[in-house]
Amino acid sequence: MASFDPQNMPQHVAIIMDGNGRWAKQQGKLRVFGHQNGVKAVRSAVSFAAKYGIKVLTLYAFSSENWSRPETEVSALMTLFMTALNSEVKKLYKNNIQLKVIGDTSRFSESLQKKIRESEELTSQNTGLILNVAANYGGYWDITQAAQKMAVKVKLGELVVDQITPELFEKALVTEEQPQVDLLIRTSGEQRISNFLLWQIAYAELFFTPVLWPDFDDNVFGEAIIAYQKRTRRFGGC
Repeated sequence: MASFDPQNMPQHVAIIMDGNGRWAKQQGKLRVFGHQNGVKAVRSAVSFAAKYGIKVLTLYAFSSENWSRPETEVSALMTLFMTALNSEVKKLYKNNIQLKVIGDTSRFSESLQKKIRESEELTSQNTGLILNVAANYGGYWDITQAAQKMAVKVKLGELVVDQITPELFEKALVTEEQPQVDLLIRTSGEQRISNFLLWQIAYAELFFTPVLWPDFDDNVFGEAIIAYQKRTRRFGGC
């Protein structure tokens, strides 16, 4: 892996973890096998982000559209999510990583919702990397729920319409006070946003790699960082 400048790291990196199913198919296995092996890539990405001082890492784990997948796969994903929380949260706590599960978690089972709350509470005082796991998340939903919050405040007289600014609206999104996304990575060769962090990636640099998610490692993450550091960010300017 070529060297990159550790002093010029993106503050917020978001990753669309794509390709688990195709990876499993290449191995002659069921799709859930790919999801299971994808957890290893998650560990690698989190370790990389923490090591190099990235402030926020957001991982697209389960979109609001994923409920349309076969029931057996969705069930396996929910089980894997619970298992991962049970096995990983103590490691996150010990490594000063704060876990946030962003998305509409109300559709999950009571036991999974409880585990999510416990995991977030355990790591809530950690001051290192913020790890956002986007679960039952969609960009349309995020913007809609933020607009609903604003509407309620206006209705209650707590806010005047003219006071609503992009900065204020941003605080109503599930990412709240976190910095905007600097770098968006998508694995598996697909070049789509797929309803992910639509507001937050307005000026993000995009990096697409053909590598399937279970094979994502420090080398690929490093390639994305190098590509990011070679670009001149204009934020809509000249």
